[in-house]
Amino acid sequence: MPGLSSLADLPRLRDARRRRASSYDTSGGNADFWLLQPGETRTLAQIEGPGCVRHIWVTLASRESAYPRRSVLRMYWDGAPTPCVEVPTGDFFGIGHGIVKEFWSLPLTMSPQDGRGFNCFFPMPFATGARIDITNEGERRLVVYFYIDYEEYDRPLEDVGYFHAQWRRQNPTDGWGDDTRRFAKDQAYREEVWSTPNLTGEGNYVILEARGRGHYVGCNLNIDCFQRLKNDWYGEGDDMIFIDGDTAPTLHGTGTEDYFNTAWGPRQEFCAPYHGLPLTQGTEKWPYRGKHSMYRFHIEDPVHFRESIRVTIEHGHANNLSNDYSSTAYWYQTEPHVEPPPLPPVGERLPRG
Repeated sequence: MPGLSSLADLPRLRDARRRRASSYDTSGGNADFWLLQPGETRTLAQIEGPGCVRHIWVTLASRESAYPRRSVLRMYWDGAPTPCVEVPTGDFFGIGHGIVKEFWSLPLTMSPQDGRGFNCFFPMPFATGARIDITNEGERRLVVYFYIDYEEYDRPLEDVGYFHAQWRRQNPTDGWGDDTRRFAKDQAYREEVWSTPNLTGEGNYVILEARGRGHYVGCNLNIDCFQRLKNDWYGEGDDMIFIDGDTAPTLHGTGTEDYFNTAWGPRQEFCAPYHGLPLTQGTEKWPYRGKHSMYRFHIEDPVHFRESIRVTIEHGHANNLSNDYSSTAYWYQTEPHVEPPPLPPVGERLPRG
């Protein structure tokens, strides 16, 4: 079967033809890059017929700050009228805040030098065709090197979903209990904050909303803690996932660090195949200040849905904290997909200073 690709199945012969789209210099020289002017969109790959993208490698160069957030990847399968993938480039490859930094996971990496080699190994099947675009929404020129490695098939793969990815941001989240002065001096107020229930998910940060049949395969979450609180640990927020119209959480977690498979308010950077905390900027005096990035991939435990899914997480206990939250969700589903929320303009995507 052409879809098999695990280590155990490498000896199995498959009926597929390997193909590649890349930025190589078609004249035979060494100018193996594309130069995108501000506002320019280029198609990295236009593929006809059934196939599957197996690997994407990209590296970018710009003299502009936060350039990974100023460019956008968009992907369309089988002529979809709206993007199946629409994510700032850096966020798509695993770390937000417009930052590049070395990290690794099973499906995504930022490789040396200094994390500027972006890699994606999520398989992306299609039945009749694919198009992958990149747009430079910055104010300076953008240098783009890329490989898109894919397979061609005689017939489409059976029983597969289409790959999707979506970026969101809430800056700041609507916290109700982060009054620093009251929290520091008023014991009753602190008890109110910690005892307030949230059983419905109202006010949670939304990572993903989708309709159709499919499975959610994970996300990266990026938090910028810009307020100094007596207790500014962001991770008391529970994950809550609602499946197929459930009004109470179908899956209810116990804390942000727990969903991301860490524990006890982590302050150590860490990478593993399915979960990690590749970025944390806290200091000894302010442990959770600044920018943090974490990921959880449901590779061995995808979250299945038949009609709909809503993936959310609290921003602090019962949504008491106001911080800068952004995320990229990854999932597979049947088409057509619901049109995603509009991607914010570049000025609303830039990280806090």
